[in-house]
Amino acid sequence: MPKIALLAAALLAGVSFLPAAAFAQDFDPAATIRIGSLYEPQNLDNTAGAGQGINEAFNGNVYEALFQLTDAGTVEPRLVADYTVSEDGLTYTFTLRDGVTFHSGDPLTAADVKHSIERVTAETSQSSRKRSLSTITGIETPDDQTVVITLSQRSISLPYNLSYVWIVNDAAPDITAAEDGTGPYQLAEWRRGSALALTPFESYWGEAPSNGGVLFQYFTEATALNNALLTNAVDIITSVQSPDSLAQFADNPAFTVTEGASTTKEILAYNDRVAPFDNPKVRKALARATNKAQLLNSVWGDYGTLIGSFVPPTDPWYVDLTGVDPYDVESAKALLAEAGYPDGFEFTLDTPDYDPHPLVAQFLQAEYAKIGVTVNINIITANEWYTKVYQSHDFQATLQEHVNHRDIVFYGNPDFYWGYNNPEVVELIASAEAAASEAEQTQKLTEANRIIAEDAASNWLYLYPQIVVSAANVTGYPTNGLNAQFFAYDIQKTN
Repeated sequence: MPKIALLAAALLAGVSFLPAAAFAQDFDPAATIRIGSLYEPQNLDNTAGAGQGINEAFNGNVYEALFQLTDAGTVEPRLVADYTVSEDGLTYTFTLRDGVTFHSGDPLTAADVKHSIERVTAETSQSSRKRSLSTITGIETPDDQTVVITLSQRSISLPYNLSYVWIVNDAAPDITAAEDGTGPYQLAEWRRGSALALTPFESYWGEAPSNGGVLFQYFTEATALNNALLTNAVDIITSVQSPDSLAQFADNPAFTVTEGASTTKEILAYNDRVAPFDNPKVRKALARATNKAQLLNSVWGDYGTLIGSFVPPTDPWYVDLTGVDPYDVESAKALLAEAGYPDGFEFTLDTPDYDPHPLVAQFLQAEYAKIGVTVNINIITANEWYTKVYQSHDFQATLQEHVNHRDIVFYGNPDFYWGYNNPEVVELIASAEAAASEAEQTQKLTEANRIIAEDAASNWLYLYPQIVVSAANVTGYPTNGLNAQFFAYDIQKTN
């Protein structure tokens, strides 16, 4: 059996749970970390509609970028040793780290960086960050260690936006089911529908992982995932999906419960291109007819946060906008009448088939019946959502969780799946990116955020809590999970 297959078999076999008496001992550098998740990747290429699961498993673990968004929310150089910016802000010159190799053994060169950026910006790319890099007009590689990027206008967020660009070997074949990154782990095996195994990359340029490998095990519903932790089949749950399950962990010394900062928003997204959702009064009416506090409590109990816009508190341009369209059923009815729908209307809500979306859909159905609005719930798979809603824009309204950090920029793109198009917002978001200072960028995006909220462009229901639960003998894992990333290399497991 080839070495990689032997490693995969060892990882997928897992390890046995050890007694509490062993917790105080030094960590085992050869231990496999078994991570339980509900988010299996659709494929392994983050430019090919792979979903948030690929970010969780691969970002920072298998693939690296020029810069990395840390779990604390800062942006730090990763594969960049140094860089300079021209006085006019239109030319960035990056010097790459020495001694970086891909998992295939090929050295990292400037050509690989150029190739990787062009993968994201290509017409066929399905990366949600493609538009953020649209100011790039040229990429030059004067030598193997130097990349020069020229822009059509200032892009104050360029280093941040480049943190979304995984550096892929330009000689790599199709990576939808394979990989060739520079990260501390390499892919050992992917058993679709079951598990994904990573093993440490022996020639990694940086510090070696604090464990002997990672096994992501995938579950289709939260109860089975919780049971896996209770029965020692996994060591960590990356993001608990129900508060009902926390009681069995919170007061048990065998487990650790940690609540961090979240960027995951549960939203009711309308297709703002089509009636009646092209009318802001209709959208505002539905916002006012939604008892968000009751919804959040029914899904998360005492956890989670109410939000009045798409911007979470971790973004620099956050302001509390929960008072823009507060819960008020009579006001909602009046707005519907003003919009020409005194007797309400009927619409179809395309609802992903996994938790908590079906529960949220049923809640909204009951809420909107109070103002004469009939909601027909259409349950669809994650793949169907991607093709029907995200790609084809063939929907009236949908539920979705958006995990990305600093993603207000999507409301500045009229071609995004929800079709919101306010020229003032488009201009503010574009000019914020061209700002000469972070203070100017923050001021413009704060203003854009207020306008988007006043337009009720979508219905922002709540911000998920970020709750990680682990066995007590496991430490070193990230707690915030920005962009659904889950860095595994510092995780330690005691003997």
